[in-house]
Amino acid sequence: MRGRLLRIVCAVLPAALAVVLSPAGAQAAAPVDYVALGDSYSSGTGAPPYLSGSCYRSSRGYAQLWANTHEVSSFKYAACGGATTQSMTDQFASLDAGTDLVSITIGGNDVGFANTMITCVTGSDTSCVNAVNTGIETARTTLPGRLDATYATIRNRAPNATVVVLGYPHLVEPDGTCMSATKRTALNRGSDELHAVISARAAAAGVRYVDARAHFAGHGACGRSPWINSFSLFRLVESFHPNATGYAQGYLPLLNSATS
Repeated sequence: MRGRLLRIVCAVLPAALAVVLSPAGAQAAAPVDYVALGDSYSSGTGAPPYLSGSCYRSSRGYAQLWANTHEVSSFKYAACGGATTQSMTDQFASLDAGTDLVSITIGGNDVGFANTMITCVTGSDTSCVNAVNTGIETARTTLPGRLDATYATIRNRAPNATVVVLGYPHLVEPDGTCMSATKRTALNRGSDELHAVISARAAAAGVRYVDARAHFAGHGACGRSPWINSFSLFRLVESFHPNATGYAQGYLPLLNSATS
């Protein structure tokens, strides 16, 4: 009897171990309900072609790429080019108690991103520095309260969700070929100030913040390996936004790191 029992155990054990140790036997991650909120850096602006509508949403944006490569039970692509913290009412409608994951970039338009970029491309060093300084003042005084309200609304509407706030990279390479060194320094200083404000408010709200600056280093606009589009009068809306590589190799790995 004892010998027979031993033979049964020896016969069954390898198969049982194979089930436990094999990928098929591993517990699969549950599909998630994913909502992508935010501005043009979340809608995929800069990497055409675009989906229908005026939000410049692209299937090459990081949000769509994440949804394509993970188990999702639903994906709502609510991010819209030009969005500010105060224009997100329609986006918030995509959230509910069943939302599992929210990603967002927001704040750049609140501090005058587009006007600052145009000023720095077309104006003098002084006008560029002044525009950046005006944006920094807004970031320090007005933006914190707006971010607090934005994150609170997300928490209230999607109380069970993991919320990932993605930061903005340095826009231009410090030794790049466009604009002057003074302008490039000013613009990147503006990105640093945005990082400081957004990361602090994200921490206060208890949501995850991912700094994009180090990962994008060496890939700013006007550099040798750009992940960000340089200025183009004929592609104005895409100027100083990530290109397809910037979303696929820049932002997607950052979101992957925050959700793995």
